[in-house]
Amino acid sequence: MKDDRIYIFDTTLRDGEQVPGCKLNTEQKVTIARALEELGVDVIEAGFPVSSPGDFKSVVEVSKAVKEPIICGLTRAVDNDIEVAAEALKFAKRARIHTGIGTSDQHIFSKLKTTREDVIKRGIHAVKLARNLVGEVEFYAEDAGRTDNEFLAKVCEEMIKAGATVLNIPDTTGYCLPEEYGAKIEYLMNNVPNIDKAILSTHCHNDLGLATANSITGVKHGARQIECTINGIGERAGNTSLEEVVMIIKKRNDIPYKTRVITEKFQSISHLVSDTMGMLVQPNKAIVGSNAFAHSSGIHQDGVIKDRLNYEIIDPAEVGVNRSEIVLTARSGRAALRFRLEQLGYLLEVEEINKVYKEFLIMADEALEVRDNELHELYKMCKKKEIVG
Repeated sequence: MKDDRIYIFDTTLRDGEQVPGCKLNTEQKVTIARALEELGVDVIEAGFPVSSPGDFKSVVEVSKAVKEPIICGLTRAVDNDIEVAAEALKFAKRARIHTGIGTSDQHIFSKLKTTREDVIKRGIHAVKLARNLVGEVEFYAEDAGRTDNEFLAKVCEEMIKAGATVLNIPDTTGYCLPEEYGAKIEYLMNNVPNIDKAILSTHCHNDLGLATANSITGVKHGARQIECTINGIGERAGNTSLEEVVMIIKKRNDIPYKTRVITEKFQSISHLVSDTMGMLVQPNKAIVGSNAFAHSSGIHQDGVIKDRLNYEIIDPAEVGVNRSEIVLTARSGRAALRFRLEQLGYLLEVEEINKVYKEFLIMADEALEVRDNELHELYKMCKKKEIVG
């Protein structure tokens, strides 16, 4: 049977929580974790256990509260990190330690101040230790986006030998172009001799606005896990947006894969994460932004009223939104005005609409948006002027 599954690794509670001012307490983490379980994600990265007592406790409680997804804890390639993570994950039905080390020359020589050989040695030791403590180990090659492909392939080969079953290939700085990142994944698929024993995972940051594009391109070239966050929150400019990659996979016929995610829950979990973290979602955010299904241009409104598919590739109900919204502004046309008036119970003839539209434009020029209460007033005013019957 063809393997068409893409695993969704959610790191909202770890990488997403690293946003300044978005710190979550244990109860909040458990609430979001349960919502992620209901959403259908495959892996929840619950935190970085060694980083603080609070994070340790959160990983413990998430492990107790959530049963279906794999629960993952992040570590450095440091013995104490790994041992603490294993302790925090002891209640998890399926536990995974996510350990790793920098592999780019920038990280090796500038941050770690060591050698390539030492990085491989430390990585092997970390993976073996973690593998002896939990059932699954994922290895991250930090700054893989700027890592030499030949060396990266060697790292991957050795980590698989040591016991890693998932290899995270992060574009840590968001530097890669999609064709570069896709070529990197393809190179690993073709040049790591034991790659059939592991899954390649994407973990892309959005510094250049390419996180979603890079993740999807990685999938098209062989990656089978995507690491992402709700609303695309995360360090600096954010991480790959979970809702974006899932909907791309769902809507594009040329991407022959599927996920377990229940997309109808996107709107509710987006609001939960936004409200809990106090981080607003930009109105024009794809899939979950307040304007994602709003139309104010007269040309677009006329097209949507005639057939939603003219301007919407996603049915709002697919992502938990009640309906498309026709927003009345000075750029709206007669078709939109008539549509909204009919929704309010006012059935007007074409000649009447033409006259009301002139009054509407005067009102719209003085307001950013004409809302229902103002439409009622508009109709009453037109009634007094005997514009409508």
